[in-house]
Amino acid sequence: MSARNKTNLVIGILIVLVILLAGMVVYSYVAKPLISGYSVKTYNQGYSQGANDALITLLNQVQARGYVQIPLGNNQSVVLVPVSSQTMGSAENNS
Repeated sequence: MSARNKTNLVIGILIVLVILLAGMVVYSYVAKPLISGYSVKTYNQGYSQGANDALITLLNQVQARGYVQIPLGNNQSVVLVPVSSQTMGSAENNS
């Protein structure tokens, strides 16, 4: 191989390395934050939707049955019942 061919080969290899490094930098500072931002946003939307669905289900059960019992474990539970302002007013007057 002549010196000119060796020089062209070295320059070609250096150009490929520069392109690879530039691609890694672009991925690290542009593509990866966009992808992880999207996944965090999607996760938060799903979490909020799940909490809303659970709350709506509990409120619908309170309206339909008059109460909801939520087990907490260790033989404990929370019972949710509807309370109106009239009920609260009469309870305050009785005490």
